[in-house]
Amino acid sequence: MRYADGPGVAYEVHVEATPSRVWELVTDIHLPARLSTELQRVEWRDGADGLAMGASFVGYNSHPNVGEWRTASYVTELDQQRVFGWVVTDLDGVFAGPDGVRSTVTSPSASWRFELQAAETGTRLRQSVRIGPGRSGLSVVIDRAPEHEEQIVEFRLGELRSHIESLLNGIKTLAETPHP
Repeated sequence: MRYADGPGVAYEVHVEATPSRVWELVTDIHLPARLSTELQRVEWRDGADGLAMGASFVGYNSHPNVGEWRTASYVTELDQQRVFGWVVTDLDGVFAGPDGVRSTVTSPSASWRFELQAAETGTRLRQSVRIGPGRSGLSVVIDRAPEHEEQIVEFRLGELRSHIESLLNGIKTLAETPHP
């Protein structure tokens, strides 16, 4: 499994809540930072104050093997109560290659997606991520040890799956808890 192949992972849960309640949570861009060890905080950028196609938000991240960095994410899919997708780019170019090339909207460092499907007793919630093809912190780690690329990618996919599981289980708990 190589980075250039665009590998990914996904996880899904059944949530005993309406799609509208689950949608409210998955489209709250601030929520993942509350449930993540890597994503520290998120804010809308360029005056955006809500979810819309093309809207952009900044993510502040930290990882023991990479350090701290910022990303710019762009909403690329938005189908009310069904799909919310975005691509991630390297906002400051800290992961640019030796040639200065860095991730862009058309060549993102990752593509994320939530999918919701109404079920008889709630909502099926799925989140997926595909890494690459643009450069990311993972590219820098691979640059240091290219002979271990497959193991590095596999390890990162395991981390991402763990992050997704934690987030979806957190959303499930919040959605199933009565709120005012």
